[in-house]
Amino acid sequence: MDTIAYIDCSMGVSGDLLLSALVDAGLPLASLREALARMFPDAEAYQIESVKAQGQGTRIFIKSGESEARYSLSEWEGRLQADHLRDEVLTCLRGLVEAEATVSAVPIESIRVPSSTLYEMLAVLAGLRELAPGGVFASPLPLTSGVVEKEQQFVPVLSPVTLEVLRRSPALWQSSVLPEELVTPIAAAVLAIHARFDPPTMSIERTAYGLGAAGRNWPGALRMCFGQPASTGGESATSGAVTGQPADSDWVAVIETHLDTMTGELLGGLMERLFSAGALDVTYTPIQMKKNRPATLLTVMCAPELGEPLALLLLRETTTLGVRIQHIRRLKAQRAQVRIDTELGPMLVKVKRLGGELIQAAPEYEECQRVAKAHNIPLSAAYEVARSAIKRVIIDRERKE
Repeated sequence: MDTIAYIDCSMGVSGDLLLSALVDAGLPLASLREALARMFPDAEAYQIESVKAQGQGTRIFIKSGESEARYSLSEWEGRLQADHLRDEVLTCLRGLVEAEATVSAVPIESIRVPSSTLYEMLAVLAGLRELAPGGVFASPLPLTSGVVEKEQQFVPVLSPVTLEVLRRSPALWQSSVLPEELVTPIAAAVLAIHARFDPPTMSIERTAYGLGAAGRNWPGALRMCFGQPASTGGESATSGAVTGQPADSDWVAVIETHLDTMTGELLGGLMERLFSAGALDVTYTPIQMKKNRPATLLTVMCAPELGEPLALLLLRETTTLGVRIQHIRRLKAQRAQVRIDTELGPMLVKVKRLGGELIQAAPEYEECQRVAKAHNIPLSAAYEVARSAIKRVIIDRERKE
């Protein structure tokens, strides 16, 4: 299996931190120089040096000449030489330029990008391609707040350009108390096209650390873990101990809260709002709270990127004062709808499989209800007709094959 990488962004992530961590993991500087030379004819004007800092990580220095060229997006498209990384570099660059143009309310062609930005992007993309061909995963990004003074004006700590770059990506954020810019636009542009923001199940083979420039008010360290993705096949104790067949796997966010002052009408409307907002499942469970008060446990399951938006919806729409969010890995059987012929006409049934093996086939409630109404028969009779057809058309046929 191809190696994957997990980026721990809790202390911040930038282009130089990513590059430093990749070099610390074993990326040869010669590979970076070759990649720069292939795509940029004047790349030799830049020197790349690495320094081991206190034996704990690597710090990368990219030194340029006195003058640095700046070009627009279309000019860079014309200057970039043919290379297998060209499309990725341009995608990163386009995302960054479009974000800057949106934030500044200016035409895209007026944005001039320095060559050092392109060199850093290319170096990081080349390193990820070489060391993590199996994919890149990232932790939630640190969402900082506050303002700092730059060039005699106050600006947000977290760059509006960074937020705009990641606005359309599945990036996850978590609050950070550090009053520094922890996510830079270059890192945002790379992660937006390369990273999945869910925790991988993997075996770690090596760990690397990228260190930032000295003089910052926080450690400025980035940790990257490299290893093999865990298999969900028959060797897994959770997915294949009984059947020996692989199951699909993904991650979901689970949101929970206790409600003791909401009526049934309000809870019914809340469920509709949650499903409309993208929830995968919503359940209400009767519980007993302190002082013997009856209450309701609300549980919402959704995609990881919807965890915080739906939690905020609950805080806005319910009487609760707090909610709990956790990311949970789930295993799933393969499910498909199949149309089969029955004595009452065609009907849809659901088929459950694990690794291609038929596990179960069952009638669909809506289909049985439709057939029962159309033929004026009890719903239970429609179920019996569907089950009989399932046995004849699906189960018996699979056994013969």
